[in-house]
Amino acid sequence: MSKRVVILDYGSGNLRSAQRALERTGAEVAVTGDPHAALDADGLVVPGVGAFAACSDGLRAAGGDRVIGKRLAGGRPVLGICVGMQVLFERGVEHGVTSRGCAEWPGTVERLRAPIVPHMGWNTVRAPEGSRLFAGLGADERFYFVHSYGVLEWTLEPASPRMAPPLVAWSTHGTPFVAAVENGPLAATQFHPEKSGDAGARVLANWVGTL
Repeated sequence: MSKRVVILDYGSGNLRSAQRALERTGAEVAVTGDPHAALDADGLVVPGVGAFAACSDGLRAAGGDRVIGKRLAGGRPVLGICVGMQVLFERGVEHGVTSRGCAEWPGTVERLRAPIVPHMGWNTVRAPEGSRLFAGLGADERFYFVHSYGVLEWTLEPASPRMAPPLVAWSTHGTPFVAAVENGPLAATQFHPEKSGDAGARVLANWVGTL
């Protein structure tokens, strides 16, 4: 039986290309802002493009932050993509203005410290050992990025030594930044897997395979 995936439509994101890419994994995919459908799906994808503040405000206005929280409380998978990953952190700082995120993870989204911004194009990712998102992919695989902001420091520590720490993947543009996170039912990528060719398709298939 195919898995049911909802791409949350809250007014931001490259929805149709993500839909097509996920459908190629064999999933049954719907693009909707309906919170009930988003809660009931096997997997929820939270896209996002543009400014952190606009995405965060739009997500909250649509009740997306509550949907994400309810799903995670029940151990139900969520995947954030690009700014959809960034809004999962506590805050974003753009042009000196701080905006509130969903605070599923501690940390700040800030401007990349690089000679050329935005970071636009293909780059490698240093995936952690044991990653399920990057299973079957080599270290030389490249993924498509387009962003001016990112998470430059990972600050979440396990609540106890018995808890497995999140798996954090890194990439570098000027300085290292978080490229992907796997944290129980919550996963996210800074790159666009739906625009990343065969490597991105494998990441999406790997995620759908966990549902």
